[in-house]
Amino acid sequence: MSKVEEFLTKEEEEEIVSAIRIAEKNTSGEVRVHIESSSKIDHYKRALEVFYLLEMENTKDANAVLIYVAVNDKKFVIYGDKGIDKVVPKDFWNSTKDAIQAQFKSGNFKQGIIDGILKAGLELKTHFPYQTDDVNELSNEISKG
Repeated sequence: MSKVEEFLTKEEEEEIVSAIRIAEKNTSGEVRVHIESSSKIDHYKRALEVFYLLEMENTKDANAVLIYVAVNDKKFVIYGDKGIDKVVPKDFWNSTKDAIQAQFKSGNFKQGIIDGILKAGLELKTHFPYQTDDVNELSNEISKG
């Protein structure tokens, strides 16, 4: 079993997917989680690469958020598309990173990811409230590399 498969249990993955559904319930925004063992390039650049591989830039309002985790490297990145990035408070990305990191440092990986998802969801709801014609533009499933 690889480190990626050991990182979260099936039940924890289901809880994360449930958190994504909750976060997206009141917004047109989209949240994805991608987990892989490591990256040969800078983690921010890799997160950006994954963002485009998952076609997250194609949301109608450019309001997708990716939480990228490189398990073996013990690194993560939270990345928001230009639509969300231009409207969030200046400290939003750092405060979200801090919330995730606080849980990760305690070994609470599932909770760290969930905290990041829910924090992003609240911010998305503020700037991109749910509209009656909204559709779920991206999969809620965790992607793995």
